Amino acid sequence: MKESTLQLLARENAFDLIGKQWMLVTAGCEEKFNTMTASWGGIGWLWNKPVAFVFIRPERYTHDFIEANERLTLSFYGEEHRKALQLCGTKSGRDTDKVAATGLTPVALESGSMTFAEARLTLECRKLFKASMHEANFIDKSLLDRWYGDHGGLHDVYVVEILN
Repeated sequence: MKESTLQLLARENAFDLIGKQWMLVTAGCEEKFNTMTASWGGIGWLWNKPVAFVFIRPERYTHDFIEANERLTLSFYGEEHRKALQLCGTKSGRDTDKVAATGLTPVALESGSMTFAEARLTLECRKLFKASMHEANFIDKSLLDRWYGDHGGLHDVYVVEILN
């Protein structure tokens, strides 16, 4: 990983970066990819590697692309792209051309992973670990009613190595 990427991440507030500014999770290749907005996740250090972790519901279209590919990107945007991120978080790529609808410009990275030209920061990542959430593992059961119930299925959790 480039030192400048680590330096840039060190200056960011991960709580704001992910929880308030949101991110796009993108997987696939130039010929076929999908992206979705996420605001649950984190950045840290695990297994002597810089990592991120993201939460993706299995029913999301992007989940299919994450499952089918070794790599994915997490990309971050300025406030001027908030409407694009809102659209990517409320419309499915199964029936909406998110690129056309948002005006974002797809960019294929050297590895074939996808991001967007408008991103102020892109993390290229490689999947390391996946676990599925189970109701029995929730210690605070109120989270199930608050975040699941009518909202959709339990998330899969991916731990990804930040490569670039």
